[in-house]
Parts: sequence; C-alpha cells; structure tokens
Amino acid sequence: MEKFYDPRQTEDKIYAFWEKTGFFNPDKLSKRHKKPYTIVIPPPNVTGNLHMGHALNATIQDILIRWKRMNGFKTLWLPGTDHAGIATQNVVEKKLKKEGKTRFDLGREKFIEEVWKWKEEKGNAILGQLKRMGASCDWSRTRFTMDNDYAQTVRKAFLHYYKKGLIYQGERVVNWCVRCQTSLSDLELEYEETDSHLYYINYPAGKKNITVATTRPETLLGDVAVAVNPKDKRYKSFVGQTAVLPLVGREIPIIGDRAVDAKFGTGAVKVTPAHDLADYEISQRHNLESIKVIDEYGKITAKAPKSYIGLKVKEVREKVLEDLKKQGYLEKTEDYIHKTPRCYRCNTTIELIPSKQWFLKMDKLARLAKKPVESGKIKFYPNNFKKPYLDWLNNTKDWCISRQIWWGHKIPLEGETDVLDTWFSSALWPLATMTGKDKKVFYPTDTLSTARDIINLWVSRMIFSGLEFEKKVPFQDVYIHATILTKDGQRMSKSLGTGIDPLDLIDRYGSDAVRFGIAYQVMGNQDLKFTEDNIVMGKKFCNKVWNASRFVIGRIKKGVVPAAGPKTAADKKILSRLKKTIKSVNGDLEKFRFGPAAHTLYDFFWHDFCDQYLEESKKQEDENTDKILVHVLLSSLKMLHPFIPFITEEIYSSLPTKKKEKALIIEKWPSVGR
Repeated sequence: MEKFYDPRQTEDKIYAFWEKTGFFNPDKLSKRHKKPYTIVIPPPNVTGNLHMGHALNATIQDILIRWKRMNGFKTLWLPGTDHAGIATQNVVEKKLKKEGKTRFDLGREKFIEEVWKWKEEKGNAILGQLKRMGASCDWSRTRFTMDNDYAQTVRKAFLHYYKKGLIYQGERVVNWCVRCQTSLSDLELEYEETDSHLYYINYPAGKKNITVATTRPETLLGDVAVAVNPKDKRYKSFVGQTAVLPLVGREIPIIGDRAVDAKFGTGAVKVTPAHDLADYEISQRHNLESIKVIDEYGKITAKAPKSYIGLKVKEVREKVLEDLKKQGYLEKTEDYIHKTPRCYRCNTTIELIPSKQWFLKMDKLARLAKKPVESGKIKFYPNNFKKPYLDWLNNTKDWCISRQIWWGHKIPLEGETDVLDTWFSSALWPLATMTGKDKKVFYPTDTLSTARDIINLWVSRMIFSGLEFEKKVPFQDVYIHATILTKDGQRMSKSLGTGIDPLDLIDRYGSDAVRFGIAYQVMGNQDLKFTEDNIVMGKKFCNKVWNASRFVIGRIKKGVVPAAGPKTAADKKILSRLKKTIKSVNGDLEKFRFGPAAHTLYDFFWHDFCDQYLEESKKQEDENTDKILVHVLLSSLKMLHPFIPFITEEIYSSLPTKKKEKALIIEKWPSVGR
C-alpha cells in the first residue's frame, strides 16, 4: 500500500475493475446470490447535470444495493433517463435560436431529429457523473423513456385507459405557459412570493356599490358575476341583484356561493371562470358562461372592449388601472404579498386559460393508489409522508395529460398532434423498463428512494399504474430523502448562485469523502443544511481507514486467516464492540437510518479500533492478535464498503489473507456469529 491514499489515482481504476468483473449485473453474481432485490433509479432528465440532490439519492441507493449484494441478494439497480419533454425541447430550441432558427423553420419531423442528435451527444452526461459517485447500477440495462419498446408500453397504456372510458377530451381551465406554449399540471408549477397589490374596485349595483378585492384587475374584462358567501350578512340584500361591470358596461349577477372566503378583502369577489380555477368551479355550480379574454400568447382577445384588444397582460393591467382611476371605480390599493405561479422549466408567469385538452379520470385510480398505503403493503419512510400522500389522493382532480409540444410520446389517436405529459410515461417506469424474464424475476421492485416534491407527481402515479397494469404494487418501501439546503437554510440554485456542484467536491476530496460526508448528515430531518465541513471530515476519516489498514497489513504475515478467538481483555472488548456495531448498522440500514449507521461506523473504527485496540495490539505481538486484527479490519471494510466503496475495495485488494473473494463488492456481509 502507498503511504498516502490518492482518490484521483484510484477511483477510475477501481470503477473500471468493477465494470470488468460484471458484478453490477445480477446475472453475473454467484449462486449464493439468490433472492432478488431491486431498485429502479428515479430517472434524471436527459438535460440534467449532477446536483447535490442527485448525489444524496445516488449515495443512498448505492448503500442499499451494495449492502444487499453483500448479504447474498441478487441485486439489480436499474438506471436510465427521462426524455423530459418540455425541458429538452427548450434546450434544443435555445440551441436553434443561436443559429437564427426556430423549430417552425425545421418542421416537426426535422426538429425531432435535432432533439435525437442532441440526446446522443449530450443526453447521457448525468449517467457518467453517477459513475463518478460510485453508483453500482447495471449499465447494461440502461433505459430511456423514448426507447421503442418503452414507447410501445406508453401507447398501450393510453389505449387501455381510453377504451375503459377513463380518458376523455374536453375544454377546461388549465395552467398555460405562454413561453413553452403548453398546458401544465398544478404539480408542475413553482410559486414565487412577489410584492403585489390588492385592488378594491367598485361595481355599481343599483343605487349602491359592491366593492370587490382582486390581485388581477385585468381579468375583470371577462367577469361574469360577483360572488359573496351566502352566510355573510353584509351582502344579504345584494344576492339575486345585478351589478354593472366597470369599463365594460355589461350587467352581471350577484350570487351566493359557499366557496367565497368572507374574510378575504371585502368578502365580495369577482368571478372570471375562464381565468381562475376556483371561479371556473363556481361557474359550473351556477351555470355561468365563460368569457376568454386572455389568449395562448398572453394577449387580450376580441372578447374585450376594443381599446384593450391585442395588449399583453402586463400592459393591459396598467391600462385597466388607469381607466378605473379615471372613471372613479378604483376605491383603494393595498400592498399585498402574492404567490405567483410560474412554469417550472422557464420561470414564465402562468396564465389560466380555457383549453381543449386530454384528461385522465382520477377517481377510481386514486382509490387504487390509496389501498396499498392504507393497508401497509407499501410503507413510507419517514411515516409522516403517508398522510399528505393520502390527502392529495382524496382531493385530486382529473389529470390533464396532454401537452402542446413536439418532443415526447405522441397521443396515439388519428389526427392528434399533442404529446403526453412526461409524467404519464414516467408513471410506467418500474414496469416499462422490464420485460420477459426480468419482469418475472425483478418486478415488483423493493425500494424507491426519491424526493418529497414528486410524491404526487410520480410516486402515486407509479402505484396506480402498477396495480392497473400488473395487478401488483411496483415497490414495497418508499424512502423520502432529505432536501439539501445551503448552510443558512436557503434553497440550492445554480441561477441564484447558491448551488454546489458535487463533481467539484469529488475533484477536491474524492468520491468516498463526499459520499460519507453526505450520509453522515442524514439524521432523519427533512431539511439538510449542507456544510462542507462534513466532507472534510469524510476525507479525514478515509485517511484514517487507509493508515490503520496500512498498519495492520504491514504487521501481519501473508496468508493469515482472520479469526475471532479472544485471549486478552482487549481482544474481548473489541470483538464485543464489533458484534454490537454489526447489529446496530444492520438495524439502521433496515430502517433507512443512514446517518446513524455512518456515525456508528465512524465511532467504532476511529475510537474502538484505532484509538484503543490498535494501541493495545502493539503490546500483544502474537499470531492470535494478528488474526483478530485482520478479522476486525476485514469486518470493518465490509461494513464501510457501501458508504466508501473505492478506498475499501483498494485496501481489500492488498489484504494478504486466505479465502478472499475476487472483489470486496461481493464479499459476505459480516454477521454477529462470524
């Protein structure tokens, strides 16, 4: 062994060795690897680069896979990428823009060819980055959500739902991105708190005024009613009367509806069914018309008075407010913090507009997704995520599954040009990535490790898809990992300059240090305030493991057999602590307690083994002590391997012991009895 461990000279070599042995592939494992254990990777977008969330989740999944593999499981960690319809189309469109072109210059077919070219050139970058993290995925089974066989599964799923009457087309108010020119689901929006205003506008109602409060005065051009809560005594005499719509002059009814919050503003609200989801639902209950005054490009339609037609939303707001002031309708303005919905891909402000879309009925599917979680067949870790999962399913609406873009799975109906929501195909990931023998052996999968922000976007949909198409749950355990924040608790973001590139950390400290430093911080809290100090600690710990191993290897004779026959009090103590550590680490990993397991291993190796037993061993210059040293070191390397795989594999290759495996990655996990 070299005096100092240099990850830059070792990690690529070790990873190449693992790939050459083929042990990532469950088909290449030994006969002792019998019972299957499967994880399907949450497929990163082909547009993506490794971020700290990916690094955390990759570490967690690899710990589980390596631990299970060493425990004799036939492990499959299935990798792949998602075509990411909107994101990928945006990337290629930006590329074309630099060339002075648009997708319309190319036409649909040529544009799709350009996307495929981009995907082949750059779309697999994140898979290479996962390899740098040490991810022991079976790369021979890498899948992509636009593969031909995957596309066939998506097509069959759509037609299955369609024939069952669960898919329908209709015009509904949807979230619309004027930049991406497509609909988005509620779950695909990001909300940004902005300094805004609450505008109080007088609507003449006979000899009196009824004053409404709104954050969007421009939409009054499409108002069809004023609504109050029927229990609000202030407006009892107004209900059933009419009001005159300012600037438009149209008479509109004043109605009572229990959905109105009497405490918001004045307790009276304007009803614009075409541009507000809550208003749309009110209109359905009261049989009100819908007037679309904002189009797909964020401009005012011919349904509005002539002076506003063609103006953009921001422009028309300014003009409407100016006209309201001039004509005496604007009573007052208050400062107001407003949550503005934005497109999760391009950050454009979302418009709510009526649009003809395809929907998947969710009532029966929601009930299907609830049952296994309610019965405990599928368990969430931490358990507190079970409630929001069920709450969402209890209140979910029909899913808008169509998107008005070119890149994606085209809806398989004659004359249709829309593509399916990316999450429609992602919902089929565990079952669409496996066919034939693989599906029989590895489906259902065992563990899903993912982020909390896609529980409803992805997890719930995979569950009902698995039950609908395979009559089986797609996984048993759902581990929701922490969200990594900055040291001061802010969201990590490259655009805001608060992001940290895990590849930079790997370049500086090595993959093992990054993995251990991350795992060490996973202590059960759902917000992980990242500090580089823990990566530095991981680096120091790796050095400690290296130096202690050099000491033991330098002392023992070639061919020594690890043994656990204690003769001294020090022998008994270290072997007792080792048994407790094995038991503790196993218990923690069974319950997805990665941080406590890392802490236990750190304390045992650094303090019990190095600080105490190695020092005592210097006084015990005999063969039995050597056997115990090797036994404890080898057991430690095995337990540390899932956390710090590169350095432990390198040390293992230098152990001059008998009965070694070809690689540490397939060694037997230590048991309390061994």
